Amino acid sequence: MKKLLQDLSHLSGLRDRQAMEFDLVRLIVQSDIWRFQTVRLVRAVGPPDDQRWITLARLSQGQSQPEWDKVWFDTSTLPLLADFAHREEAIMTESTVRFGQAPYSTIFPIDTQASVCSLLEVESTEPVSAVTEALIDSVLRLFENLQGLLDYGERDTLTELLNRKTFDGAFLRAAQVQEAGDYPGHTDRRHTQLPASYWLAVIDIDHFKQVNDNFGHLIGDEVLLLLARQMRVNFRFHDQLYRFGGEEFVVLMRCPHHADAAAALERFRHQVEIHDFPQVGHITVSIGFAPLRDNDTPSGAFGRADKAVYHAKGLGRNQICSFAALVESGELQDQYDGTEEVDFF
Repeated sequence: MKKLLQDLSHLSGLRDRQAMEFDLVRLIVQSDIWRFQTVRLVRAVGPPDDQRWITLARLSQGQSQPEWDKVWFDTSTLPLLADFAHREEAIMTESTVRFGQAPYSTIFPIDTQASVCSLLEVESTEPVSAVTEALIDSVLRLFENLQGLLDYGERDTLTELLNRKTFDGAFLRAAQVQEAGDYPGHTDRRHTQLPASYWLAVIDIDHFKQVNDNFGHLIGDEVLLLLARQMRVNFRFHDQLYRFGGEEFVVLMRCPHHADAAAALERFRHQVEIHDFPQVGHITVSIGFAPLRDNDTPSGAFGRADKAVYHAKGLGRNQICSFAALVESGELQDQYDGTEEVDFF
């Protein structure tokens, strides 16, 4: 019990979401109170009509580091939600599900953001006792509360997208990944994919001041909420979506090529254009994007994407512009000399 309390104390001190997920499965596997062969933390992702399971962390006895699924481009390689009936049952009933014999499997639902979207699945050679289930359930309630505190500190209060103060840390982690070509220590057993680039896109609502002036700030806030919803629907679950304040939004995404990033942003721009916003009708967005560079800085990448946004607005709004393409065509100048110092917002 002393080790469990020490492990929980360490877990509560973490502020990185993935580190918390890894620490949770490590805590469950390595506890001296129970003995499990394998522990998985999984999450349902994707659109409602095509939801799939992604493994956030998996650890077995004898392993030193958790494994996880990394599917940057094609979620169709993930197993379907319906392929795991017991997991689906745990989600639907929001209760613990037990099945199998030697190994025995026990699935615990995890309630995050007011809906069950994650599960902890443990495998053991013996049935899990009621006392052990209750103790693990208490550990998961603590995990839920810690995740909730992260959400409270990291998310914009209106749209519930990530907020600006979390951007720098995420950006620098992405820059490190880009320089390394992949996550250090990553052991994805099923997917071998070529390294990809990170892209930063700035999204600005066209003529948003007119929305506030003509319809009032309450309707303006509703437009921001609905735009945030469109972002969640149109971008992938692992794209990082931010509200920087006012009508300005940011997407940090990983794509294999320039054309893939442009296509994803164009799909979003089109969906916003055809969406009917209550009372307001139709709005449009202008988008600029730029790739991350070696030794890049948050302000440097944001500045390049922002220049592309202003160029899009100058061309008539309701379009996307690539900073790299504008430089190549001579419409913008790139003053980058490779010697930028780290500069935070």
